[in-house]
Amino acid sequence: MLALATIGFALTFWAWALLSPLGASLREQLSLTAFEQSLVVAVPVIVGSVGRIPVGALTDRLGARRMFPTVALLTVLPVLYLGHFADSLAGFLVGGFFLGLGGTTFAIGVPFVNSWYPPERRGLALGIFGAGMGGTAISAFSTVQLAEALWPSFPFDLVAVVLVGYAVVSYGLLRDRPDRQVPSGSMLSRLAGTLRMGVTWQLSFLYAVAFGGFVAFSVYLPTYLTTQHGLERGDAALRTAGFVVLAVAMRPVGGWLSDRMRPDGVLTAAFAALTVLAVAASFEFPLTVARTVVFLGMAAALGIGTGAVFALVARLVPAERVGAVTGVVGAAGGLGGFFPPLVMGLVYGGMHDYTVGFLLLAATALVAGVFTAIVVHRRVATGA
Repeated sequence: MLALATIGFALTFWAWALLSPLGASLREQLSLTAFEQSLVVAVPVIVGSVGRIPVGALTDRLGARRMFPTVALLTVLPVLYLGHFADSLAGFLVGGFFLGLGGTTFAIGVPFVNSWYPPERRGLALGIFGAGMGGTAISAFSTVQLAEALWPSFPFDLVAVVLVGYAVVSYGLLRDRPDRQVPSGSMLSRLAGTLRMGVTWQLSFLYAVAFGGFVAFSVYLPTYLTTQHGLERGDAALRTAGFVVLAVAMRPVGGWLSDRMRPDGVLTAAFAALTVLAVAASFEFPLTVARTVVFLGMAAALGIGTGAVFALVARLVPAERVGAVTGVVGAAGGLGGFFPPLVMGLVYGGMHDYTVGFLLLAATALVAGVFTAIVVHRRVATGA
């Protein structure tokens, strides 16, 4: 069940990230400004994020066996539209809006995986599932290369075929835990109850910083590398894929560490490392080995942080509310990734420099680390 959920998450995230590697090409093709280019790649992020709220609540009620194949099939439609029919800024914004549906499957998989594992193993299990966010790496590695080697719509055609295949397989093989707790009441009443829980808002803030940082880099790093350091698009896409792969690989590590020590301590350390590394990145020295190490260090910190946040979800949230809470927390994480690319685009458009953007990241990570060390530490210690 864990393998099926992880594969489904990776494939739908692959679809969700299709536009990001093409940002530079779309800018030339459609004569976009830096802000418009950022908007095109950011729209699927915000829609996929907000969409996790109803999808998480529906998963609590309907189960993953219904939700995974349904969302996979629905995502095929915008994928094909973008590959064959979108030819303007408005067209790509509309297609990107519906492509955001692919980003909602996170809220399906977390409660599903959580239900199959005992508390002492949930950190690692959720970390392994979370590694499915490596679907963005598949996109970074393959989209530009396949479009140039074959034909422009081929990456979209391939993803559509793969999603249909997964929908069929998952409907036949996925099984919800027989004794899973199905919540009562309407979706709106359950959502209102979820929003009244203080832990929902606390975890949402932390995930907005950790996962939001990952999403922002995976979306905007190709643009940063081409504009600031003059790399070719293919080279920038491959380097971004390396960043994503490391962050993905470290997510299970964050969950594993959280199973063996306090997850709030793991998260505090991750935010502390991110603060220091973001300050280092603000000094715009050439793209040498040292600068590469700085960016890879940020990838590792973000990956560990995302794993630790959902170890906290498994520890602090009642089982019957995990889907609803995951929807809200996951939405916050995606929204956290929506704004930084826009900020970076505006900063570069006005100053032709990214220093301010990295300093803002450092300040945000510092606040999140202090909040974790004080407020979340107290909640974990008391079990409240």
